[in-house]
Amino acid sequence: MLLSLLIFLPVLFALIVAMLPEKVIRPASLLMSLLHFALSLVLFYRFNPSSAGLQLIEKTPWLPTFGVNYFVGIDGISFWLVILSTFLTPLVVLGSWTAITEKIRSFHICLFLLSSAMIGTFLALDAILFYAFFEASLIPMYFMVGVWGGARRLYATMKFFIYTMAGSLFMLVAIIALIFMTQEQLGTMSASIPDFYKLQIPFVAGDLLNTQTILFFAFALAFAIKVPMFPVHTWLPDAHVEAPTPGSVILAAVMLKMGTYGFLRFVLPIFPLAAEYWAWLFMLLGVIGIIYGALVAMVQPDIKKLVAYSSVSHMGYVMLGIFALNIYGVTGGLYQMLNHGISTGALFLLVGMLYERTHSRQIADYGGLAKVAPIYTIAFIIVTFSSIAVPLTNGFIGEFLILLGGFEANKIFGGFAVLGVILGAVYMLWAVKRIFFGAPGKLVGGGGDTGHGGHGVHAGHGHGHAAHGSHDDHSGLDLEIGAREMFVLAPLVILIFWMGLFPSDFLNWSKASLDHLVQNRTNYQLNVEE
Repeated sequence: MLLSLLIFLPVLFALIVAMLPEKVIRPASLLMSLLHFALSLVLFYRFNPSSAGLQLIEKTPWLPTFGVNYFVGIDGISFWLVILSTFLTPLVVLGSWTAITEKIRSFHICLFLLSSAMIGTFLALDAILFYAFFEASLIPMYFMVGVWGGARRLYATMKFFIYTMAGSLFMLVAIIALIFMTQEQLGTMSASIPDFYKLQIPFVAGDLLNTQTILFFAFALAFAIKVPMFPVHTWLPDAHVEAPTPGSVILAAVMLKMGTYGFLRFVLPIFPLAAEYWAWLFMLLGVIGIIYGALVAMVQPDIKKLVAYSSVSHMGYVMLGIFALNIYGVTGGLYQMLNHGISTGALFLLVGMLYERTHSRQIADYGGLAKVAPIYTIAFIIVTFSSIAVPLTNGFIGEFLILLGGFEANKIFGGFAVLGVILGAVYMLWAVKRIFFGAPGKLVGGGGDTGHGGHGVHAGHGHGHAAHGSHDDHSGLDLEIGAREMFVLAPLVILIFWMGLFPSDFLNWSKASLDHLVQNRTNYQLNVEE
């Protein structure tokens, strides 16, 4: 019952939001999202981290003729991803308090429906149910970018939707093929993922057209687009840049993880021989993504686009770790999913706070920001340290484990991945230098019009929407963050250090499941714990 509540409570919240008077929507949404997060914390009492099996199972027939059930459960692989989803929703509600000024009701309905679809994706143990949630998450995100996004939002939404939808169709065909295989091999038709693990799928090394390789690539393509991996990453920077701040945070922090989660839940255990045979290709693409994302981020004049390309680089690390196929790499990959959710989510929130006041994302417009916004500067630099994997922060643990695994699997790929660590420090620290230090830019020094109108915004008020084209004096510009924004950033900063200093507090909850996945990869079974 607990897992179904976690999945469907946000749908109820969306219905409540639809009926509330507009002036109470924000506080009510914050309260409901906090309630949802509190409910997810019950998992810490109900979940047994020493077991690798599926726990808190709920199973009800849905389309019994085709072996399709409403079948949900949790293990160490999905545990933290569910917590991450519920943890970020209240922060997004609080963070968007003044950023979203139009259609507030519709926005919060989309946010809650998206939360439901994401949690459903992580908890579904029936392939058709998984596919339904996986695709359902596209619809609220489509509206979030398309309605509240920037100038090129329609182009970005169509690209995002077509890319992800096209990849998912290959996965749907592969799921149907697996359902028919269960009938042949197990005697009854079943869409249950634990039943898929029991299948003996033919594999011939070197033959591109054998069954396991074809099905492997059908799933891998759908998940690679979602991650996104190089070279199918081009929808991500457009979607991030055009999305409103809350959309960018959810997209980076949780939705991309649905792709990497898919690799751990489907690709490695169902197609173990194909995964092992083609691991070099995915490690290669991961390393290319790491370096390419970092190099492109380095030359971005737009701070939001820089963070978007840093996502491509960071998710390259996750893929390198997963396809190292050893315990260091896979553990690091899962940890880095959480780290990326926290650090990149925080970066998008920080960029949004600045944009809300000035309506400029151009790095050149800033400079010397440290003098006028010291608290904002400290928060940005802490999150930057997490993003570039400085020791004592969460990013260091994840990247260190991935590099350990990468070197053990392939020293050449491991060596090139280290180059990504250096490039990551270059683009982030260079951006920090240009924004916060050095000569004051036109938005900080108070001189010159930005072409967006003057924005005499004062700290803590956050309603930085002066009319475009007005010519106010910049001398009143105050870029320091207020109390509400500090409340948004504080939990993220605490987690950055907590996960960096005490990683076992987090890793122990997933250890049994990841050990089981790595050690029994070629003969992987998941027991259902009653």
